[in-house]
Amino acid sequence: MDVGDLSLFTEAAELLKVLAHPIRLCIVKGLIEKGECNVSHMQNCLNAPQSTISQHLQKLRAAGVIEGVRNGLEINYKVRDQKAIALVDVLFKSRT
Repeated sequence: MDVGDLSLFTEAAELLKVLAHPIRLCIVKGLIEKGECNVSHMQNCLNAPQSTISQHLQKLRAAGVIEGVRNGLEINYKVRDQKAIALVDVLFKSRT
């Protein structure tokens, strides 16, 4: 790896930044385990207001970590970033 290519480090740092919040980390871990989920289910699991969860989902979506698929009136979210999946796996491997 060429340490002179800062773009690789910048990309990794951005992923770490977006995951570096307890609620976002919990959302990503939950989506990995469940496959996909809607905001109402996340709201019940996290015991957090819908507006808070939506803000965190927007940050994860903007970073390309998750994607939303519309199903009628609801949107189901799923993790699409394989690096995020690998990171969460490393972080919680010993806890499962």
